[in-house]
Amino acid sequence: MQAPVIAVVGATGLVGEILLRVLEERDFPVAALRPMASARSAGSKVVFRGTEWEVVEASKTAFEGVDLVFFAATGALSRELAPAAVAAGATVIDKSSTWRMSDGVPLVVPEINAASIPSKPAILACPNCSTIGVVQVLAPIHRAAGLRRVVITTMQAASGAGRDGVDELRDQVAALAAGDEPQPAKVFGAQLAGNVVPHCDAFEADGYTLEESKLLHETRKILDLPQLPVTATCVRVPVEVGHSASILVETERPLSIEEARAALATQPGVRVVDNPVAARYPTPLEVTANDDILVGRIRVDREDPHRLWLWQVGDNLRKGAATNAVQTAEAWLNARSPPRSSA
Repeated sequence: MQAPVIAVVGATGLVGEILLRVLEERDFPVAALRPMASARSAGSKVVFRGTEWEVVEASKTAFEGVDLVFFAATGALSRELAPAAVAAGATVIDKSSTWRMSDGVPLVVPEINAASIPSKPAILACPNCSTIGVVQVLAPIHRAAGLRRVVITTMQAASGAGRDGVDELRDQVAALAAGDEPQPAKVFGAQLAGNVVPHCDAFEADGYTLEESKLLHETRKILDLPQLPVTATCVRVPVEVGHSASILVETERPLSIEEARAALATQPGVRVVDNPVAARYPTPLEVTANDDILVGRIRVDREDPHRLWLWQVGDNLRKGAATNAVQTAEAWLNARSPPRSSA
């Protein structure tokens, strides 16, 4: 099968850089690369497989001859340009929240719902970075015992807010180490260094944040459980990479710890790290630069055997963003019609 021509919108951003790295690591077939970004980055260069590729401005006319487009940029850019890419004959894999809840747009975690990917040009959405890790551990529990209710508390890394979030945290840490007062927070709602901030994304009228709503609606869509009760509190923590989540799962039938571990071990991309005797459990440091979702601290609630506690950690930049997008592209390769010539 002929290798596709690929465009990456947002190639100079943090997720775009990691996406190019993951494409290399996984030896994804690429006939030609078109890195794209805003007008201010046009003319710069990115290196892919030892070759420099010039960045061009992303526009509605830039997708002719492209088979696959990764959007690793703003939601506004995706909203403007993704339909144009599809009209030009390309399939779009979008990391923003723009298309996730749109009817007819698959919201893809390939280990769970790769079969939803169409063979013809279309928009495919990638879930929120926190949602990906959560659904990866909920799916096998649902298969084993059914889901009644899910309560989630996330602890999300600074890189979830992009390069600016990491830079702000580093500047604050450096200022504190020098005995200085950090500059007022711009990216986060409050100083993150030496602190935790119970605020990810904008607040809604009912007091929840958009990040918390994403966990609700995206989890339901991916698992095809439109009525599943899901509630969340999303917290930003002073960690650069690696989102964590404490998850309380209420199941239709009780699961023992051993049954839960066995069920989780069957899920592709999930690794059980759960040995209380040896103090072995997942941490963000362990998962950084790793594509596995780690799960541990598995225990049955003391008051109700239908309730199970889990601790889940994933690299929000890799599996939570770039790797999930590349895995979606791999599944698309298997599903697509023969591509047109890239000549």
